[in-house]
Amino acid sequence: MTELSTKPVQEARRRQMTVRALFALAGALAVLAGIYGIGRLRSNPADAACLPAVNIASRIAPLAQGEVAAFSVAQKPLRVPNVAFKDAQGHDRNLADWRGRTVLLNLWATWCVPCRREMPALDALQAKLGNADFEVVAVNIDTRDPQKPRNFLKDGNISHLAFYSDDSAHVFEDLKAAGKAFGMPTTLIVDRSGCEIGNMAGPAEWASADGVKLVSAAAGAGS
Repeated sequence: MTELSTKPVQEARRRQMTVRALFALAGALAVLAGIYGIGRLRSNPADAACLPAVNIASRIAPLAQGEVAAFSVAQKPLRVPNVAFKDAQGHDRNLADWRGRTVLLNLWATWCVPCRREMPALDALQAKLGNADFEVVAVNIDTRDPQKPRNFLKDGNISHLAFYSDDSAHVFEDLKAAGKAFGMPTTLIVDRSGCEIGNMAGPAEWASADGVKLVSAAAGAGS
């Protein structure tokens, strides 16, 4: 077969490959469009509901200084996962139980030295600001001896915080999956609709003047 006679065959093959490539591209675009559409349907309602929390975050941003300078205010609307845990009586609880109240959600463990040091400040913050509109919800995630965290709180005279625990540590994994937990302790301030106002990785002197001012502003901004 001469070079001249093979040209039509080569041209036909090129056209066939081009058509296949175009079909593949169209299919990929359709899939992406479908995914985008589904994502938009799932995220828009939560985003709209959480815009007020972002507005609160913007207003209190100047107060993230001094002892709470590491507090990171929310930049985008985010519904905090409805994490589940148990109360002191072993009853099932979840974050939605606090709808209508501002919450400082803290994850701690007895094996976490910074957590242990932070607990008195959280206890003092609850004593100063805890009321029908605000609560420090400190969730212990010890996975072995369930009595150990209770003894720690008792021995440390931590008396203003209610005891909450999750001995499976799923609460940490759920927040980690949402990009809101990277280590211990982890703290989020959550508004009355269950939306993030801001978060902090690591401990803070929450009962300091800086901490009280920040949390008071966050809790009072939605009233």
